[in-house]
Amino acid sequence: MSKRYDLIVFDWDGTVVDSAAAIVGSIQAACHGLDLPVPDEEAARQVIGLSLEQALRRAVPGVPEAKLPDLIALYRHHFIVQSEAVHMFEGARETIAELFNAGYLLGVATGMSRAGLERALNSSGMKNYFHATRTADVTFSKPDPTMLLELIAELAVDPERTLMVGDTTHDLLMAQNADVDAVAVTHGAHLPEQLKMLRPLALVEDFAELRTWLKANA
Repeated sequence: MSKRYDLIVFDWDGTVVDSAAAIVGSIQAACHGLDLPVPDEEAARQVIGLSLEQALRRAVPGVPEAKLPDLIALYRHHFIVQSEAVHMFEGARETIAELFNAGYLLGVATGMSRAGLERALNSSGMKNYFHATRTADVTFSKPDPTMLLELIAELAVDPERTLMVGDTTHDLLMAQNADVDAVAVTHGAHLPEQLKMLRPLALVEDFAELRTWLKANA
């Protein structure tokens, strides 16, 4: 059977790696350290996937501009401290390797910084599987479609032959804005009910289910 897609783009945090708890904890610890209002877990989870500055502005409405650089720096400190506890979801490595070996072009579109993504790709041993990547500090943050459109242009594929895999409404809205198909994984930051409202092609619970869907549909 011929392939439906040439390019498959993955979000990173909450999709490939189980980092939601570390992100939430780092946001809360950074706010506590600066005597700012501490968002609850649900509020912190909702901003996962956005650029760090945008995420912190939403998680802490009204944060004084003078404190924002310190908040960003303190968040990064806490996240790096917790990064050793962040692991790839079961089946992620095998699925991505299988797609790579099958000849798909693979990309990453993430709200992380370039330095953060490079650190994660190197430490996980996944760097060589991805043909191109975009981060929120080198282009526009989700749900703006620019990350996807730049990956599509760089790898010379058509939007209709591109698939986005993500765990947040930010990922799905970015895909919609780029006229790209999307599949949502429900093991990440946003609830299945939120994801379903944006009508992805499929909602899958984990990489085992994603792998099955891709074999049948991609």
